[in-house]
Amino acid sequence: MSHVTSGGCPIYYRTDGDPRAPALLFSNSLGTTHELWEPQLAAFSKSFRVIRYDTRGHGRSGAPDGEYTIGQLGGDAIAVLDAVGVSRAHICGLSLGGLTAMWLGVHVAERIESLTLASTGAKIATSAYWRERIEQIKREGLASIAEGAKGRWFSDAFRSAHPDVVERHVRMLVAGPAGGYIGCCAALRDTDLRDEIGAIVAPTLVVGAADDPVTPPANAELMKARIPNAELAILEGSHIANAEQADRFNEHLLRFLNG
Repeated sequence: MSHVTSGGCPIYYRTDGDPRAPALLFSNSLGTTHELWEPQLAAFSKSFRVIRYDTRGHGRSGAPDGEYTIGQLGGDAIAVLDAVGVSRAHICGLSLGGLTAMWLGVHVAERIESLTLASTGAKIATSAYWRERIEQIKREGLASIAEGAKGRWFSDAFRSAHPDVVERHVRMLVAGPAGGYIGCCAALRDTDLRDEIGAIVAPTLVVGAADDPVTPPANAELMKARIPNAELAILEGSHIANAEQADRFNEHLLRFLNG
């Protein structure tokens, strides 16, 4: 567990598994932390060097004032890899983390072994949506979106069966700094990689969720169509697919990485 400074911002990271094993970097979604990936840790640290970090503005990472860019978020991921001495890594990102992974695949292809793009999109929602979200957080704080996050992140059936898991994720959201959340909303507002992802050369797995209202299956299908030779898996459930469908998610990711 440590920090690396990226563009003046401390980025928190931790590693698990054999340092000699292939590196697998996980990138979290908006409103969560590296703890998002707990359902993957045991399965992947057996054969990979698992690297998790808190996206700028989240968790134990710094939350500089102002708006962030996708280039900054991508630079933070590279700073983490540099800090642990990894020249090339498999990258798995969910939602905002998936968008960051796509940026890496386009701009620093030489550092990428493969990409897994989960519950994400080359353009996530509309710019107007993110402007409205920013204004809401400025007015009312992160607690104002906590209840709505439950419905966006998890299906009704999962919320009923696993309220403890749902509450754990919501705690990540409300514990975060509002300014950091807003900074990342600005990156989502301004990022549209739909015309760039055709340049990705890394092997790519796209994972969508059938009932995801945040990044619906159409997003996954567009990425599959535009990224050369990408594979596509659509799971049941909603946005936080790595938790709601942990076994199926791990199965697809392990098969892809070991293929």
